[in-house]
Amino acid sequence: MSQRAQLASLLDDLQTELDQQGLWAPQPPAPSAFDSSTPFFADTMNFSEWLQWVFIARFRAILEADHPLPGQCDIAPMAEEALKGMEQDVTGIISLIKQFDDQF
Repeated sequence: MSQRAQLASLLDDLQTELDQQGLWAPQPPAPSAFDSSTPFFADTMNFSEWLQWVFIARFRAILEADHPLPGQCDIAPMAEEALKGMEQDVTGIISLIKQFDDQF
């Protein structure tokens, strides 16, 4: 399987896992939430919102438009920190993000 196909599959799996954990929102945050210049939009979104509306959406757009991939992706440490202490079982989410990072 090509790197791009593997990334697309991991994005699908991540969406499914977020949905199963009740962290996939049916509606996007307010438009102003996207005006952040803070890493991971931490001042305007929680991490699962950022995953859904920024990370997954942007990577899908990159893959669909066949744009060049970034040289690295290293968000697993942030995911571990941002998601710790949640009542949901986030181990699957973190595992998928680590797999995604490992593709680079």
